[in-house]
Amino acid sequence: MAAEVELYNTAYANHAAEVYRQSRIETYGQDFGQTSWVTTEESNQIPRDLGLAPSSYVLEIGCGSGQYALHLADTTGCRIVGIDINDAGIRSAGQLAAARENSAQVCFKHCDASKPLPFNDAVFDAAFSNDAFCHVPQRHALLRELFRVLKPGGKLLFSDALVLAGMVTSDELATRSSLGRYTFSAPGNNDRVVEQAGFRLLSASDTTPSSALIANRWHATRESRRDQLIPIEEQRTFDGVQEFLSCVHTLSAERRILRFVYLAEKPRVSGEEWSRDQN
Repeated sequence: MAAEVELYNTAYANHAAEVYRQSRIETYGQDFGQTSWVTTEESNQIPRDLGLAPSSYVLEIGCGSGQYALHLADTTGCRIVGIDINDAGIRSAGQLAAARENSAQVCFKHCDASKPLPFNDAVFDAAFSNDAFCHVPQRHALLRELFRVLKPGGKLLFSDALVLAGMVTSDELATRSSLGRYTFSAPGNNDRVVEQAGFRLLSASDTTPSSALIANRWHATRESRRDQLIPIEEQRTFDGVQEFLSCVHTLSAERRILRFVYLAEKPRVSGEEWSRDQN
């Protein structure tokens, strides 16, 4: 069975290190501080899907080092709050924000998304999360909280890279979840809990090839920099992350574990009225 492997603290604490910056550029094509399966094309599509504008107030769940949130503030003019449970990520995000001219537009908070969110009702125009929902065990509770804090007509976008679609061994499951606590989903489960929370599901897009592509690139660029990374991560962590990335690539390429991106909307009318309108 795979031992637990530390990735996020190391990646966020060393966010500014050149070896990590170059690895992100080679993996994704553009550096947004990523530790996810989001391609640059998908990153560029997110503000369009959410309809972001200078007047938008946005919530990001699982902001990590905060670089993508700052990019959205730069490119759309929106105000954004990023939350994450990882202390190193929030520290890096705060440092990046403090060094930027648009720091007043962006705020980062240490927050456990598995608990009630520290925001008032109906304050955000949009919310999104890149591959972070899988770390939250009570997804239905988080979705209800997001429904609460979004304005009527507000949009939610999130991805789930752990949709089980084939036979997976216990060893593969252990390796795939070696970076921490994960929740795997059955096909159709996200669609159901999104609508149970009160949202109207607009789309569910299969982006599994992105997981396979990024995992392969990430593994290769790390391997080419092993002599630089091992002194930072130590041998055990480096090897564990490489095994994890190889496993992600295999399971995604063979379509045994899928990744979907979900786009949903909070109806502008009450749930009862929306249900009646649908009928």
